[in-house]
Amino acid sequence: MKKPTSARPTGPKALDGSADAKKQAAVILEVLAGAKTTTEGSQALGVSLPRYYVLETRALQGILLALEPRPRGKRVSQAAELDHVKQDKTRLEREVTRLQALLRASQRSIGIVEPKPNPGRKIGRTGRRTRRGTARALRAVSALRTGETPTTHPAETTESRPETKAPPAGA
Repeated sequence: MKKPTSARPTGPKALDGSADAKKQAAVILEVLAGAKTTTEGSQALGVSLPRYYVLETRALQGILLALEPRPRGKRVSQAAELDHVKQDKTRLEREVTRLQALLRASQRSIGIVEPKPNPGRKIGRTGRRTRRGTARALRAVSALRTGETPTTHPAETTESRPETKAPPAGA
């Protein structure tokens, strides 16, 4: 005699659920089997006839869902999928770093010089130019409060260059 392969108990005694759910299932099965009418079933459950039909439809939907074929093989949980995606991300980041190093090495070998950042501009951690301090603004505020004209920064002054001057009107 062959032993069952699963260790789980089978049959009606193996069903788990609340007592109320078991009572509803028993009444619905009795109605579906023809032992009771739908009116008797709704009265046994203490619900209206439309509500009984809703419960019956839900029960049948549950049966159909339980009988759908399950995918074969090992199922992957969301946590395992997330770990897999994180591993792919770190692998791709390493690949990008490796390819950037190869690009720089090949540029050096063929003589292409990578442009260096402008030494006059300070580059922050994000790779963008950092903002100037607020000292200029504070000087302007203090000058406005005292009534003086604010002094401009030497880089902001514009001098007319000879090559950009307009020709004299009489020429």
